Amino acid sequence: MTTKTNRYRIFTWHVHGSYLFYLSQGPFELYIPVKQMAEEGYCGRGNTFPFGSNVHEIPAAEVRNLEFDVVLFQSARNYLKDQYEILSSEQRKLPRIFLEHNTPHESAVNTLHWVDDPEILLVHVTHFNKLMWNNNQTPVTVIPHGVLDFNIPYKGMLPKGLVVINHLEDRGRTLGWDVYREVRQVIPLDLAGMGNGRSAIGEILHPRLPLFRSNYRFLFHPVRHTSLALAVCEAMMHGVPVVGLATTELVTVIENGKNGFIHTDIEYLKEKMGCLLKDPALAKKIGAAGRETARELFALEPFLSRWAKVFEKAIAKNGAPQRAFSYS
Repeated sequence: MTTKTNRYRIFTWHVHGSYLFYLSQGPFELYIPVKQMAEEGYCGRGNTFPFGSNVHEIPAAEVRNLEFDVVLFQSARNYLKDQYEILSSEQRKLPRIFLEHNTPHESAVNTLHWVDDPEILLVHVTHFNKLMWNNNQTPVTVIPHGVLDFNIPYKGMLPKGLVVINHLEDRGRTLGWDVYREVRQVIPLDLAGMGNGRSAIGEILHPRLPLFRSNYRFLFHPVRHTSLALAVCEAMMHGVPVVGLATTELVTVIENGKNGFIHTDIEYLKEKMGCLLKDPALAKKIGAAGRETARELFALEPFLSRWAKVFEKAIAKNGAPQRAFSYS
């Protein structure tokens, strides 16, 4: 049986490591399933993120015997398949929340979300995502990203840009593989992330990324259609200038020429990247403005507070008493 605690006991899966790490900074006990044979959502804590003691690995076969306050789905597989394999019938009656990390895939405007249930809360990470998904009859809210400020000063001494995307080639035009290839013909770029082949620099583990990223002149985000990437939020929080496509939620975050550069004209973006390479002072100025924006939009405490309120509301709706929380 899970330990009795004044902190909400959230059962979820390890789907998006960075997001789970930031959520784990809150006053919650997070329980994640693990299997000996690694498969999607069942890798446990893993070795990438410095999770604290409030993130608990649970053997998948034992999950149905434990007590939780909330079930948090994070993928179609979690909702359509996993819950029926590892949760008991009583656990499936608990307050349920679906955290949708992504933009719709099939059609930008007509894709029906997997959840169609007035008893489940659907949480989107951007207002763009909420707008574009067909959310059916499911109640919807938006919780914008929150990231840690590691207080690592921006240096920008490397005259090149950094791209941080996993499996970029495999994910194709949606993530901007073609844009990246075009730009790198004229602008020096390093590609970091898992599954990017020998031409990339490989995965930079999350704890090392802030210091590693601080040395680059700018971050380039070639993505056409996705959620607001945590890599972008993190770069801005740490004063690294961001250059990206003027699509999806990024247009509400970056004001072109003031706290970053965004456009749909790739030639324009190449020109601005060239300016940043030639003018370190400009890069520092743009990065500093981006940092101020990030501190306003992506501070961790409001993010955690919003999640606490969502958990409280979901549990209260199910008849359980609310609890007091501290962020100390």
